[in-house]
Amino acid sequence: MTEHNITLSSAGLGHLDALVALEEKCFTTDRISRRSMRRFISNDQSIFLVALDGAKTVGYLLILFYRGTRLARLYSIAVDPEQRGKGIAKRMMQKGEQEAVERGAIHFRLEVGQVNKAAIDLYHSLGFQDFGLWGDYYEDHTDALRMQKRIRYPDHNSVHVDIPWIQQNTPFTCGPAALLMAMAGINPSFKPGLSEELQIWRETTTIFMTSGHGGCHPLGLALAARRRGFKAEVWINKRGPLFVEGVRSEEKKKIITTVHADFLKQSKEAGIVLNNRAFDLKTLREACDSGAVSIVLISTYRLDWKKAPHWVVVTGYDERCFYVHDPDYDEKDDTPRDLQHIPIANEVFGSMASYGSTRLRCAVILSNPG
Repeated sequence: MTEHNITLSSAGLGHLDALVALEEKCFTTDRISRRSMRRFISNDQSIFLVALDGAKTVGYLLILFYRGTRLARLYSIAVDPEQRGKGIAKRMMQKGEQEAVERGAIHFRLEVGQVNKAAIDLYHSLGFQDFGLWGDYYEDHTDALRMQKRIRYPDHNSVHVDIPWIQQNTPFTCGPAALLMAMAGINPSFKPGLSEELQIWRETTTIFMTSGHGGCHPLGLALAARRRGFKAEVWINKRGPLFVEGVRSEEKKKIITTVHADFLKQSKEAGIVLNNRAFDLKTLREACDSGAVSIVLISTYRLDWKKAPHWVVVTGYDERCFYVHDPDYDEKDDTPRDLQHIPIANEVFGSMASYGSTRLRCAVILSNPG
């Protein structure tokens, strides 16, 4: 048999028994359960291919798509040990990449055992590059090498602003970290740091929020930027205090309302432009074109199902996507590279860029004052 006798097709429920048997034959740990196999076959957010020698299943490839992004991840690949060395894995990878491109994916990522030299050599030959290491990743406590390949490139009209990525140092300082990124992108001589991050939070906090520490008010972020020599314009699609809907305590609501009024007064005195209407994607594109940097409030629901308010930085756009820096780094789940220039489809970003039952839309657009 040669690789030319192998056919590739989409996995169906009729392949389920053979897939489970192949999984048990190929792996002793980190196996995909029968229940999960069934779910992946029916999942429209996956590419599930089977390699067939006649009617016999001799391999499979499973690609998943990151929620709300243009990232494709190789979740698992297997080839019958008796059929290895015949190019089956390479053909499945090439076919999977082609289908991922057709679905609009921009980056293709994977993890592979650091000791699996044959697989690593294959991925290198296909253009994947190493970008990180996850220690103790597999059930047998071996490490995983992280690899990535760019499979789609922006067109010639794409815009990317050169913005450094900065990690937030606390669970509640996404706003200050986003502001630091924007200021450092506009003025490379600006030197951000932990003290500055915490100072900005003290200047911008709403005091209370749905739970825990208060978040950052968009007018507070604009004022903090103005104090540091930057021009800031604010978009808020509602009037009245922000974030009070999720607060039950009347005393806390009163404090949030007072803080909001103070920010309004200070912003007016500072000459900050406040647009009391929703920004649209055209607004963000025009900001990028002019060299300005937009900080946008999103709901994290499409990223982690938590529906939390979160500030991110728009680093660019192309015909299909916006790109953002996300300051919220979790070393258990991410590498810093995962959070830089994250490609998010236009329609998805338009939905993400609103928060809560009132569909609050906020943006702070920074630029040089001159």
